[in-house]
Amino acid sequence: MRRPVSSPVAVVAAVVAAACTLAACAERPTEPARTRAPGAASASVASGGVMTSAENAVATAAIVRQLAASRGIVPLRRPAPVRPALVALGRALLFDPILSGNRDIACATCHLPGFSTGDGRSLSIGQGGSGFGPSRLHPAGTLIPRNAPPMFALGAMKHLFWDGRVQLGPDGRVQTPAGAQVTAEMQRTFEFGPISALGMFPVTSRAEMRAGRENEVGMVADTDLRGIWAALMRRLGAIPQYRAMFEAAYPGTRFDQMTFAHASNAIGGFIVDKLTFTNTPWDRFLAGDDRALTTAQLDGAQTFLSLKCSVCHDGATFSDDQFHNVAVAQIGPGEGNGDGGRDDFGRMNVTGLAADRYRFRTTPLRNVELTAPYGHDGAVTSLRAFVAHYSQSDLKLQSFDGASLDAGLRGSLLATASRILATRDTLLNGVVFGDDVVNKLMAYMSALTDDAARNLSSLTPERVPSGLRVPRP
Repeated sequence: MRRPVSSPVAVVAAVVAAACTLAACAERPTEPARTRAPGAASASVASGGVMTSAENAVATAAIVRQLAASRGIVPLRRPAPVRPALVALGRALLFDPILSGNRDIACATCHLPGFSTGDGRSLSIGQGGSGFGPSRLHPAGTLIPRNAPPMFALGAMKHLFWDGRVQLGPDGRVQTPAGAQVTAEMQRTFEFGPISALGMFPVTSRAEMRAGRENEVGMVADTDLRGIWAALMRRLGAIPQYRAMFEAAYPGTRFDQMTFAHASNAIGGFIVDKLTFTNTPWDRFLAGDDRALTTAQLDGAQTFLSLKCSVCHDGATFSDDQFHNVAVAQIGPGEGNGDGGRDDFGRMNVTGLAADRYRFRTTPLRNVELTAPYGHDGAVTSLRAFVAHYSQSDLKLQSFDGASLDAGLRGSLLATASRILATRDTLLNGVVFGDDVVNKLMAYMSALTDDAARNLSSLTPERVPSGLRVPRP
């Protein structure tokens, strides 16, 4: 006859003790730590019996919470409310093509609500293109070198863009490629950290938004970023509704005293206010709701936290905010690096350090199931394929043929596997797992999605102050 298992408190205490031991000795685990078996065994030894399925679920939940705590994985906090007038201004600016040289593309063209703040493409099409999302075309076939990253929870990130070129410095100031052209006054305008400066740079790129010298913004020299920003502010100031919106967003400051930092800060405020989602099943589970996760999600969480995944994908955003070479194939036009300029050296383009070659920022995982394609150049078109990529990533890179890519991209695959693998993150050495683990990790990833993020159609305005066409698939 089975002896009764001791109280849930005793079971949890025994399991947590086992989890603590496992977390301490598996700082950089290679295979999934078999946390359930040791936990169950500890509880059984303590009680002299066999755990029921309900008790086993309680024990697993305790293990998962303890492992999460050991990795610094905590619920994402809801940011402080952003004043409505600033949010309204940021929304208008994000969707208004007025910020592009030829008035033909908005920030939201590559960050569409209908595609979970991306565009559904491996590589975006900037100014001069037509259409939206995967069907967007460019008459010359011109592509942006990197995938349009999603905008979820960016207010919690210290590094922005794939190479982290906009980042929070050790002194608390925002560091950008513009250097001293971002004045002290502009710095004081930034209310939300690096996200406040995000909008300063796509508008300066000819390929992304500014276009050629056929417009007054394009006439400004490439190195004169302040001149570019001033030209855009003159455009905005010529629209009475924008003048009123800016002055409502920044009470006590006249429009003529403002710089483009005020526009970029407003875009950042909109992103912080509208694209920070904190009600995922995982967040509810960490807050104490044992019914928030399905059995498969809970099992997947245990696997995720016992693998090397959680070494880089940690914290509230599931990103260490650092840079790693995870052996993603190079496709597209490149960032001007290497032979023929078709390679992309990633973080090295910011730091100048050879050790940073092919390193890119760790992708945050919130709402990740919604944000395909994946990788700095969108070379991996499904989340399942990207999860599986981390098992024997060297072989995955060497065998990558781009078969899942659009036909126009397949021929752009660069034969740089050996160079990429020469600096691949050592954390990936020896990582091998099968489809069973992929299934578990996929189940867990689904627990990182807030249902409110599944339909963002309400974010798109009906019209913008310029009267130009609002990007809408």
